[in-house]
Amino acid sequence: MKWRDTLFFGLKSKLSKEQEIYLDAIENNQITFCNARSGSGKTTLAVGMAKLLDKGLVYIFATPQEKTLGFRKGNTQEKESDYLTPLYDALVEIGEIPEKVIISENNIDNIKNGSAWVKATSATFLRGTNLKNTTIILDESQNHSIADLKKILTRIHDSCTVIVIGHSGQIDIKPSASGFTKYLEHFRTEPYCAVVELTINFRGKLATRADSLGETNGYERERGNTERVRNSGESTDEGTLQVR
Repeated sequence: MKWRDTLFFGLKSKLSKEQEIYLDAIENNQITFCNARSGSGKTTLAVGMAKLLDKGLVYIFATPQEKTLGFRKGNTQEKESDYLTPLYDALVEIGEIPEKVIISENNIDNIKNGSAWVKATSATFLRGTNLKNTTIILDESQNHSIADLKKILTRIHDSCTVIVIGHSGQIDIKPSASGFTKYLEHFRTEPYCAVVELTINFRGKLATRADSLGETNGYERERGNTERVRNSGESTDEGTLQVR
């Protein structure tokens, strides 16, 4: 089903032009790289597209240091839960109940009846995995190293739809170690790849101002290397989608 033939979970009338282009890119390409501001709707839109594509979702999140999970209290599920807020928020935004649709050891009934369609994991646990016939979201990819991204991307079969989301202006690891923009450029010219940007933070002026500090060393520096998708008129009125 094409997203333009739906109401897109009640959000369609609120989408900006560049958000529409983002959805078109996901629909029409095997892999989409999205370099996006905070508060631009990047994760919600990607999760919504995963629901429409109806292949299930593997949501892969980054931790600034891969070994962090191993030193935190609790089992794997408990360690990972703190990193899943963007996913939870996105699921709620499209009308899903996270506790029902995320695969976990506490959600056996919904796994059995097919209601659970989201698997959330960190890159830490992907060694040896084969990813087939699913939609894959790599979130906060600016905090993945080149080695992390290679480990993930080399496990993906051509039957998958891949969305690589990052913000080159908010890198929590050593900037030179981040693999996000390096892989973005590596794939840019491939015919099955789209590179887009979401440039507007819809949370408001405070968040936008905070995001702009030091951007000449991050997001703005990458503008010369990253294809910019502009919203016609750069509208920021209240009718535009205002989600993470």
